[in-house]
Amino acid sequence: MKDSTPTDSEVILGILNNSESALKRLYVAYFPMVLQLIINNNGNEDDAKDIYQEAIIVLYNKVKSGDFELSSKLKTYIYSICRRLWLKRLTQLNRYGGDIRDFEEFLPGEVDGGEQHNERDIQYGKMHNALQQLGEPCKTIMEDFYINNRSMQEICERFGYTNADNAKTQKYKCLQRLKKLFFQQN
Repeated sequence: MKDSTPTDSEVILGILNNSESALKRLYVAYFPMVLQLIINNNGNEDDAKDIYQEAIIVLYNKVKSGDFELSSKLKTYIYSICRRLWLKRLTQLNRYGGDIRDFEEFLPGEVDGGEQHNERDIQYGKMHNALQQLGEPCKTIMEDFYINNRSMQEICERFGYTNADNAKTQKYKCLQRLKKLFFQQN
């Protein structure tokens, strides 16, 4: 074993086969990247360990669910999960200053265009705020459909609508309210 960094497929197969060694190699391979991200953005090593552990659990659960499709490098996927988790934690602790520093040496070519990333982060923040203001059941319907990829039939059954068309109509109304809340922000 020349390289201790497992390939993406080794990690996925390792998780599916309950391989502890694949998970250990995954921890060793990408933790330094996460540690640097967290330390340079108002965190410490314990924070980095917590965030990394949460990210690995997210990855593990996604792979075990059976419908996981990796659309980027695993390193990028893990980094983005950690970044999102850390932004959420900073926001909860009121330590988020409006920007988080990324590191090109860990994601070469994928962190170019910092202005685009900052703009996207601002847009995600606005969407998060709009979603929080949306209220129930709209918030859960939006999350179920767009984030959890649930079908209209599943949403219909979950909320007790008479048919999927009624659920679709409700989703449309919720989406219109969400758009209105999003565009009302400065």
